[in-house]
Amino acid sequence: MAKTKTDKPSSNGVIDHLDLILEAELSGVVRYLHYSFMIFGPNRIPITKWFRDHAMEGIAHAVTIGEKITALGGHPSIKVQPVPETNNHNVMEILKESLEFEHDTLKLYHGLLGKIEGDVALEEMVRGLILEETSHIEEVEKMTRSMK
Repeated sequence: MAKTKTDKPSSNGVIDHLDLILEAELSGVVRYLHYSFMIFGPNRIPITKWFRDHAMEGIAHAVTIGEKITALGGHPSIKVQPVPETNNHNVMEILKESLEFEHDTLKLYHGLLGKIEGDVALEEMVRGLILEETSHIEEVEKMTRSMK
């Protein structure tokens, strides 16, 4: 069934899906802050800054998503997806963990695209966030790759 202008976004699970993304972004903030605390060694300062910058970007994404939820008439979740403590504090292991998290979050954004066909503003917002998440993935992949 085609979406019409009178269809409410919540009727096809958009608000629920946005809530899942909000929860993932908030858990990303916790995850990246934790990672930043656990970096040691001579390269600590730039790596810590990188993780904290990502935590701040997660906050920005959460604000964008939360505002959209309320604009659509929803009530944003206050849940945070669990962030398991793996006790792997080696930088490469942390980067690999963050890569998994980024891929999972990207899947959530892609899943939302299929539910919002016809809402151009929401599509553009999601596409912009997908671009940012994809850039994160590419950057982490470069950081985990060794030079040949």
